[in-house]
Amino acid sequence: MTDELFSLEVTIAAPVDDVWSALRDPELIRRWHGWHFDGLDKEIEVIYHQNVVESAAEHRLEVQGGDLFELTDLGDRTRLRMTRAPRGGNPEWDAYYDDITEGWITFVHQLAFALERHPGADRRTVFLSGTPVTPVLEATGLAAVAGLPPASPYELEGPTGETLRGQVRFRSANQVGLTVDGWGDGLLVAAQTPPSPANPGGGAMMVLTTYGLDDAAFAELESRWTAWWGRNFPETPADDQDAPVGAERVPDA
Repeated sequence: MTDELFSLEVTIAAPVDDVWSALRDPELIRRWHGWHFDGLDKEIEVIYHQNVVESAAEHRLEVQGGDLFELTDLGDRTRLRMTRAPRGGNPEWDAYYDDITEGWITFVHQLAFALERHPGADRRTVFLSGTPVTPVLEATGLAAVAGLPPASPYELEGPTGETLRGQVRFRSANQVGLTVDGWGDGLLVAAQTPPSPANPGGGAMMVLTTYGLDDAAFAELESRWTAWWGRNFPETPADDQDAPVGAERVPDA
């Protein structure tokens, strides 16, 4: 008996050709995938262009490791379905299976948000990760809104002293995504996952995505959140050098 394959389905308010382009053009992928760091271009190349099988006519993309994207044209909307490859195909990847699954959940929702709310726009990101001594939603105060259904408005005092307001964007078993008006209609993703073979202590992660902030405003936000995070979440140990390429940047939360 094999595990049931994990799949994630979202409907994006954008034409199918736009969604397909966002999955194939490296410059467009930079506008939504993950968070900015020195190796982002390499990661995009490895994940979305090395050892992939694609059909532009069918809007179908199988990426390294066998994970599959399928797009369905719904007129001015697109249904995106992402299905994970089964465990057991590669022991090296299997150790990171749950971490990679969480990464895809983040990435797919980042893609939908960027296309729907900020098509063609560049972003700035802050990435925070560590060991969850205290559950991340409790430590941040986000637990108060995590149970609200998507599109619900929210307002709360953030952990760094600023008022956060916007809408609940998505909720999964281990993640919550909130729009943040004060970050130029940005996106806050907070996640926590239980221990896995590759991450025995479990993980906590946040990605802060901002739009339109000037250099001073972004630097202040980054400094404030990084300082708060460092006081509350021990730094995650250095990534395993034997990890498969791409896995080291999957949120270990």
